[in-house]
Amino acid sequence: MRIAILSLLAVSVLLAACGEQGKAPSTLVDFQKELQAKLIKAKAGEVIEIPAGTYQLDRSLSLKASGVTIKGAGMDKTILSFKGQKSGAEGLLVDASDFTIEDLAFEDTKGDSLKVVGGKNIVIRRVRTEWTNGPAAENGAYGIYPVQTENTLIDGAIAIGASDAGIYVGQSRNVVVRNSRAERNVAGIEIENTIGADVYDNIATGNTGGILVFNMPNLQQAGRATRVYHNQVQGNNHANFGHKGTPVASVPAGSGVVINSNDLVEVFDNDIGEHRTANVIVSSYFSTGYTNLSTTEAFDPYPEGIFIYGNRFGPGGDSPDNLELKALKITQYGLNGRLPDILWDGYFNPAKLVDGTLPADLAICIDNGEAGLINVDGPNGYKNISTDMSSHKCTLPKLPAIDLASAKAGQGA
Repeated sequence: MRIAILSLLAVSVLLAACGEQGKAPSTLVDFQKELQAKLIKAKAGEVIEIPAGTYQLDRSLSLKASGVTIKGAGMDKTILSFKGQKSGAEGLLVDASDFTIEDLAFEDTKGDSLKVVGGKNIVIRRVRTEWTNGPAAENGAYGIYPVQTENTLIDGAIAIGASDAGIYVGQSRNVVVRNSRAERNVAGIEIENTIGADVYDNIATGNTGGILVFNMPNLQQAGRATRVYHNQVQGNNHANFGHKGTPVASVPAGSGVVINSNDLVEVFDNDIGEHRTANVIVSSYFSTGYTNLSTTEAFDPYPEGIFIYGNRFGPGGDSPDNLELKALKITQYGLNGRLPDILWDGYFNPAKLVDGTLPADLAICIDNGEAGLINVDGPNGYKNISTDMSSHKCTLPKLPAIDLASAKAGQGA
């Protein structure tokens, strides 16, 4: 019976593809209804295959059954196009565990492309999300968007044109993002309020900010323990087209790796260069412009336990996207000079000082050859600029790798 059902779906999909060629336009509607019906009726262990073709859909799809796989013929062969979407906030919304999706694309969704909420053991492999009109504020906020998940693998994905983040993982635990490409988004790859993440072997280019590791208030958990390593983070200088009032709208164009209010973050063995503001930015929530913390008493806005080492930095800091930083750059380094590779906004928790210094485990530690750090003294309005590295010449214990069963299973798949 299961084989018969899958065959019926495959026939429906093929008919839909014929409809695109100018035959029986109603088959496109039939395909959408058949696919959504299949998602509604899906049982654990079922594989829903969608053959090659470009299929027009005008409303969101959803899946609530656990243990389901959705499989296309390739991210450039099986394309679900939502151009002209009439209803729904996503392309596909998944509220389930043990879910795999692979080898297909979502294009031009009205809102987020692929959103996964609250599941465990999630695999997103070789999925492309794209807004084909290019970067624009009217594009959906997120491309690949798992939130409140556990044991999540994003592998071999491509995300283009999101008005917030191309690849975003939020409020989650045990995450691997690898072998993926994010370009022409506001944030290329963003890890937010997540505990335990490895981000490696990715390419982030042409975004406003390349790779972001953030903590925001009013969310269910504070993030910590993220490793960003062996990535290519190059030329993320696109003008910020994020919606005003969102945290990502505060990210300056020309940002390579940005750590904001997060703790225990390692940035190592990356190639990072050609960023007009800075190759690496370490900052507090206070620098985003959102300073009302009255409803978030437990929220820690300070970045602590940051370890930056063994990276290869290219040119950066020649034309910061910030008037104060532009003036600072000219004053300190001249018209043709550059800011140091690492920019720190200077915020720290004075309550944690011991004899006038932060304990070693709370410090921003740099072990990166000749790379320098500039403290721009945000708390005092950029008045006491410092490039003194003495308190940053330190090391921190290395974080453990994320041991993800689904990540191991994905090797070579």
